[in-house]
Order: sequence, then C-alpha cells, then structure tokens
Amino acid sequence: MVDSRRTLRRHPSAGNLSSRPALVAPDDPPVTLPPPSFPHGDDTGPARVRLGPDLDDESLIKLLGPLEGRRILDLGCGSGSSSVAMAVAGARVIAVDGSTARLTRARHAAELAEVRVEFHHGDLADLAFIRADSIDSVLASYSLAGVSDLSRVFRQVHRVLQPEGAFVLSVPHPMSLMVDWDPEIGPTPWLSRSAWDTDSTTWVVAGDEGHAQILQISSLFTTLHRSNFRVDVVAEPRPEVPTEESTSPHRDAIHDWVPPTLVMRARKLGI
Repeated sequence: MVDSRRTLRRHPSAGNLSSRPALVAPDDPPVTLPPPSFPHGDDTGPARVRLGPDLDDESLIKLLGPLEGRRILDLGCGSGSSSVAMAVAGARVIAVDGSTARLTRARHAAELAEVRVEFHHGDLADLAFIRADSIDSVLASYSLAGVSDLSRVFRQVHRVLQPEGAFVLSVPHPMSLMVDWDPEIGPTPWLSRSAWDTDSTTWVVAGDEGHAQILQISSLFTTLHRSNFRVDVVAEPRPEVPTEESTSPHRDAIHDWVPPTLVMRARKLGI
C-alpha cells in the first residue's frame, strides 16, 4: 500500500501519517488532512450534503433530485453530515456505514438536529434489509474508493433503486492520487504514481482508517454500464476559491492543478 503522505502539514487528528508528527504552534499556517480521507475529521459546521472538499454543494445536491418525501440511501454515511442534511430537507434517509464509531457520531448528529435517520451497520453491499425498487436516490460520497468489489455494490444499488432512480457517487479524482507537489521544491507538480498502479493509498484520521485506490473514469463507467446503469452526468468540478472561513481541512495545494473529486450520476435501467 502507498502511504498518504503530503508535504503539507498534518492536522492534529490525522494519526500516524508520518514517522514524527509535527508540532502545531498557535501562529502556524492552517493544518490539513489527507484529501482521500474526506470527509473524516471534518465534523465542524452545519450538516450539509457534501460530495468533496471545497465544492459547490448547493449545485451538486441537485443531482439527487427532489428530497422532500423521498427515500434516500446514504451509502457510507460517515459521521452523518449528508444524512442529517437530507433528513432536515424532508427526506426519509437510510444510512449505512461499516464503522460503529462513525455511526455513533452520526446518530448523535441526528439527535442534535432532531431528525429521524435509519442507521445500519454493515458492508456497503449488504443491503438485503432494503426492499427491491424502494429507494428514490442513492448517494455515495467518497465511500467507494476503498471498496474491492464495486460490481457487487452496484448490483445491490441497482436492486434497491426504483426504475430511473439516481445513483450519485463521488470519489477522489484519479489524477489527484497520481501527482504530488511541494512548492518549496519546484513551481509545478510532478507525476508520482502510474495511472495503472493497483496499490491503494492508506490514511488514518481521528482514529478512522481507510484506503483509496485509483479508480479510472473508464473503469467506473464500464462497471456501472455492466450493472445496468446509464451514466448521464460526469463532472470534475473545480474547487471554490478558498477563504479563511470556508476552506476545507482536506484542501491540498495540488487542487490548484488537478480536480480533487470525480462526480458521476447514473440512472437505473430495467428492473
């Protein structure tokens, strides 16, 4: 596996991403988290649907379609920000995650917001508890990059979705995992990994551990097609201009050169 080690400074919650953690002084520049770990470690601020660091959330949420009164599956809900935000908007949300610690935080977030979310602990492909053709839309935000068998997950998503239901997913953009940059070394990024590198990047943030593999756009498109989906949106959104108030701790200097996030929407075909 490839360690997710950036030359940028570590966030205090970022675990052992380097052999000797850096000390944080009060007047030091902002600290960062490894981008593939999004959204883990960033539980501050109001709950909102987020598909990647520093993206235009208001624009991208429209890919899910109407929320009020709809049944939405949040696949890999993490600490529950998106689940809670969709429930606040009137959706009936089912949330699945493989981490009991993250689900505990998600349940607490739902309680604080005084909304009902149906939480389930388990593998992202273990959706037998959901009736076929009963879900209006599915969201998978940065939760698929560590999945070894995407076909299995996609088949289950297809089963539970209603015909023409939307499956919105985001993953670390493959280019963002292939290049690196240290402004102190040179003015431009350099290629650090092959596009066909099968090793996954590992990260540890605030006690959570995860992996991110390079998912080629063509591979995702083909796997969705073979799972009987029709891809109707492929987006590589440019991050918003950072401000002191809004910049995500997952922002990396490399995001000025390559898109951090790949977003796709697919529609269920057939039954």
